[in-house]
Amino acid sequence: MTSPNPKSVQEYLDETPFWPDGTPVSDVPMAPMQWRIWWLAAAGKFFEGMVVFMTGVAMPLINWEFHLTELQRGMVGAAVLFGILIGASVLGGLADHFGRKLMFIAEMALFTFFLILVALSPSVLWLVIFLFGLGLALGCDYPTAHMIISESIPTNFRGRLVLSAFGFQAVGALAGTAVGFIILKTNVSASDWRWMYAFAIIPALIVLAGRFFIPQSVHWLVEKGRVDEAEKEMLKLLCRNPAYPRKIVLNRKLELQTDESEKVPSLMKLFKKKNRRATILASVPWFLQDLGTYGIGIFTPTILAATIGLAHGSPRNLTDLIYQDMLSAKGAAAIDALLIFGIIAAIYFADRFGRIQLQIAGFIGCAVGLALAAYSTHFDGSMKMILIFSGFMIFNFMTNMGPNAMTYLLAGEVFPTKIRGVGAGFAASFAKMGAVLTAFLFPILLKDIGTQTLLLLLVGASLIGAWVTWVFRIETNGISMEKLGTE
Repeated sequence: MTSPNPKSVQEYLDETPFWPDGTPVSDVPMAPMQWRIWWLAAAGKFFEGMVVFMTGVAMPLINWEFHLTELQRGMVGAAVLFGILIGASVLGGLADHFGRKLMFIAEMALFTFFLILVALSPSVLWLVIFLFGLGLALGCDYPTAHMIISESIPTNFRGRLVLSAFGFQAVGALAGTAVGFIILKTNVSASDWRWMYAFAIIPALIVLAGRFFIPQSVHWLVEKGRVDEAEKEMLKLLCRNPAYPRKIVLNRKLELQTDESEKVPSLMKLFKKKNRRATILASVPWFLQDLGTYGIGIFTPTILAATIGLAHGSPRNLTDLIYQDMLSAKGAAAIDALLIFGIIAAIYFADRFGRIQLQIAGFIGCAVGLALAAYSTHFDGSMKMILIFSGFMIFNFMTNMGPNAMTYLLAGEVFPTKIRGVGAGFAASFAKMGAVLTAFLFPILLKDIGTQTLLLLLVGASLIGAWVTWVFRIETNGISMEKLGTE
């Protein structure tokens, strides 16, 4: 029996089997292992959404227990995001050196460890440190989860599957708000916020265990010249019943093809002429998008309370505080639900209209929603409530249909395999600078310049994001992972 002709990794991933009469199957069948990888990656995004957005519900109780100053409130709100900023580039970039699988496991172990410590925090200082640790793990997940999916699936499915996994961030945001509400309703204790974070510990342990039983990225193994190992891992990845393909023979033209003359550190390669456009496209719009998404997401309950009068002065006692927090959480949940509808639209349209068009349209839609919310400050009563809820719903829908989803997708696609981890990690870190700025400064600015001015500043950021996307556009829709970043 003759050996099959050598093929590239992506050619095997994109290959369709044949019926007995020779008719090709209409689409590429996903193997069970490919779906397992997808689920395990989606779980990481779920935990991120849950932890980050649950902070908005937990904040009043944390404030009650530790008597936070405005500065401390900003530190608590920004701690996870600052951790993501550091973790995405420092830890996420390690996936280019140690492999996608190792970092995929390590990040979830780190997340679970710090989640336990957050629930046991003895003081506000330790809480901030432990939240920062959570962020380190979530930051590592940004590039690693994207790569572990996109390097394991067919080209035609990449946009839909990466975005549908990313969409679990929105599911997690809604779940985090719901968990907070349920705990507030069943308990009346200043320590209820601890149970909110503890709720995710057991699910995180289950996901951690599952990540040990997936194959290494075959793209990464071939890039490292480990082709024999790559062929074995490919068989695990594409294990089907009946078996297809029965034998893997990878093209060895990339084996040990290292340019020894190129000693530039990986991070510096992002700013070389051939990668500079991709670096700007992946980083700057994501930064501008995060200015609004995380500021609005974390402090939606606070903004609602300040704008539509859910809170009338300081709470008189703990019961009053929890009642106000529950009202704000219900309003936030209604708004956060639009994140899910937005990501569904992104999944449906990303492979039809392309990433760039959706990102630009989304940025413009975000500006419209924020402008509507800002305009609500000129009204009172029911009209004020209608405008701010409508504005925030438009914003949440358009950000997840456009820039929140597309920036994540593009960051993992525009760089070549060799620097994909460090490139996507740098983009996520740069973006989280925007998230940290808003999370830290939002409560201060909300008090000093008011809701309307703050929202109008975010309108400007969204419009700039649309402009930068257009000027530095690189469309990646339908292009093989082996060709992305090489042309």
